[in-house]
Amino acid sequence: MAKSLGIFVTSPDYLHHVIGLVKAAKNKGSQVKVFFTWTATHNAKDKDFPALCELADDVSICVDSYKKQGYDIEDIPEGLTAQKMATQAQHGIIIEDFDCYISL
Repeated sequence: MAKSLGIFVTSPDYLHHVIGLVKAAKNKGSQVKVFFTWTATHNAKDKDFPALCELADDVSICVDSYKKQGYDIEDIPEGLTAQKMATQAQHGIIIEDFDCYISL
């Protein structure tokens, strides 16, 4: 298995799939980064989101998408820090620096 996995999430429908992928990759010793954008930022308000943040090595969301979905950017989701309210550069990091890439 690859040593690192980047997961790019654009849909709010796949949070539990993301959690399953992260668990499987971590069980195999992989480093995992997850980035949520567009309507997938709604996942940041799901009750299971904080657990995902603890499980993955790095979780961030697109702050611009979060704002466009109607959220206040000062309302930082549980499990994240202000620094994890990020830009699309996080997507670029996944593409450039991770061995495997999945888009959901």
